[in-house]
Amino acid sequence: MVTNLFLKISKLKGSIDGGVVASSGRVFVSNVLPGRIWKFVFLCAFSQQVTCRQDLLQSSAIAYRYGVSGPFWYASGATVQILLFATIAIELKRRAPNAHTFLEVIKARYGIEAHLVFTVFGLMTNILVTAMLLTGGSAVVSSLTGMPTPAACFLLPLGVVMYTMFGGIKATFLTDWVHTFMLLIIILIFSFTTYATSKTLGSPGAVFDLLVKAAADHPVAGNEGGSYLTMKSTQGAIFFVINIVGNFGTVFLDNGYYNKAIAASPVHALPGYIMGGISWFAIPWLCATTMGLAALALEGNPAFPTFPLRMSAADVSAGLVLPYAAVALLGGGGAVCTLLIVFMAVTSASSAELIAVSSIFTYDIYQTYFNPGASGKRLIYMSHAMVIGFGLFMASFSVGLYYAGISMGYLYVMMGVIISSAVIPATLTIMWAGHNKWAATLTPPLGLACAVITWLVTAKKTCGALDVTCTGSNNPMLAGNVMALLSPLIFTPLFTLIFGVDHYDWASMAAIRKGDDHDLAQEAHMDLEAIPGERDTPVDEMEVEQTKLLRASKIAKAMTVVLTLALLVLWPMPMYGSGYIFSKKFFTGWVVVGIIWIFGSLFCVGIFPVFEGRKDLWYVFKAIYLDVTGKKHPSAYHGPTATFTEGKETGTDTPPAAEGKEIPGEVAEKS
Repeated sequence: MVTNLFLKISKLKGSIDGGVVASSGRVFVSNVLPGRIWKFVFLCAFSQQVTCRQDLLQSSAIAYRYGVSGPFWYASGATVQILLFATIAIELKRRAPNAHTFLEVIKARYGIEAHLVFTVFGLMTNILVTAMLLTGGSAVVSSLTGMPTPAACFLLPLGVVMYTMFGGIKATFLTDWVHTFMLLIIILIFSFTTYATSKTLGSPGAVFDLLVKAAADHPVAGNEGGSYLTMKSTQGAIFFVINIVGNFGTVFLDNGYYNKAIAASPVHALPGYIMGGISWFAIPWLCATTMGLAALALEGNPAFPTFPLRMSAADVSAGLVLPYAAVALLGGGGAVCTLLIVFMAVTSASSAELIAVSSIFTYDIYQTYFNPGASGKRLIYMSHAMVIGFGLFMASFSVGLYYAGISMGYLYVMMGVIISSAVIPATLTIMWAGHNKWAATLTPPLGLACAVITWLVTAKKTCGALDVTCTGSNNPMLAGNVMALLSPLIFTPLFTLIFGVDHYDWASMAAIRKGDDHDLAQEAHMDLEAIPGERDTPVDEMEVEQTKLLRASKIAKAMTVVLTLALLVLWPMPMYGSGYIFSKKFFTGWVVVGIIWIFGSLFCVGIFPVFEGRKDLWYVFKAIYLDVTGKKHPSAYHGPTATFTEGKETGTDTPPAAEGKEIPGEVAEKS
């Protein structure tokens, strides 16, 4: 509704960004122009994409299992991929400025064989992520409302399909801000209730005392002293490795991340990724430190839904720790807050997955192999069909997983086994000119085969069975995940030795053509020359942009190395090695740091985007007022030939009106 309102007010389907079609031919994924996504809007959208529903539910479940170490292992193990992806995103914009999807880059460099392999891995990534969203979300909705889980699996994607189909990536950018802002507010409500206002808990000290009691009643195997208040956790460390491996796959192979990287301007992509990663860290860390530990502290309270019993392993794996803790803390209000954050996280993350899958089917399958000469209008039609088709498929698939007993937690630790063998080949595609075609083509499927064999053999040897419980345990998943990520370190040198080092010149990536948007532009009465990316860019402008990207690439590499070392080594490892068990004062400081950090995230993704877009927001709200009151139609303020140049206000370089005609914006000013 919000998206369509913005489109209506802007008359042309380009709204405040200036175009009905995405520049560089991104006709279907957008309605928003690359180069016009500000850094804070970008990091807001990016933060919301990575804040999938499983982040909040899964991180709380890990905190319930392993104590204070769980939230940190979860957050740090998933943040480093976001930071490292900043380097890949910058290099992608340098090497292939007109690419619609990452898979186009694969085809441009290696040809059809590798393209088909990476298409399969990309689709598997999107299917796994969407399945986690729907299985976890439906379990929470069912537990809080009594709705049958199969019905929830079909109802949750319905609204997402509708607004994604009509709004494209603009729908995700607009709703991402609202969803992220509300999600952060709800996390703060949970935090202040747990650590300040609750009559049952009400302070970090009270939570600390109850955690000490919980450790005495049911100590954690593998934790220092059986305590929930230590970073030294054997099973937590195993999850840490699994988490790192799996998230490499979901970030580096998810076309949704590349879509947002493509949509961002070169100047804003780097700070967007860096600040987005740092801002996101606080979300699962504080949420799990609050709700996971609150569940442990409140299990002995009659207000807890499972009282007097502990939560079952199935409920924990399904992601019900957070909703149970919310109900125990806030009653019906907690249930409402949980439903809100689940709905918002599911819809925002699912919309990104829908767009990613739609882009793959539209550009990398339909246009590439079935209709190379497809017009922009035809591509949009196909993208809409794919959004609907994928939504129905995933709803049905999630119902099947429910009846098979496969939960969100199982999918989360399994995803690395299935997809992470393609991470290193995908990275080398952008980063190394010597990576040859056959190393890229053969390594991912061979790595997948090795990972699955390792996973199942380890499960059989350690548990003696191949059921859901055994195959989902930590040791088999650890073996399979590590094999998936590291097997390319064996296969890539082997195939390089056999087939030789490639001497790639990056020319075929740079030559990726733009899509045909002329029919859409003509229908919207727009001049493609007025749209950045569609006009012929002078050589000097291209050189300036490449210089900016090269500088951003160097900064990204340095920043990611420093931050990765800080989050993976300098902060956690001394605490793990020492076996330190938190004191009450240290635990209080730990919580305070998390709350301060989440306020920083709130400013970055909640307040700064509004400030950054204040002029365009003023234009939109003024246009709405004028349209509603009937004083003046908003189209009078929109010059369809207005152009945008980096560093200048919108419309600064507006071309002169044709003889005998006036530019609409000038008419409005004169009147």
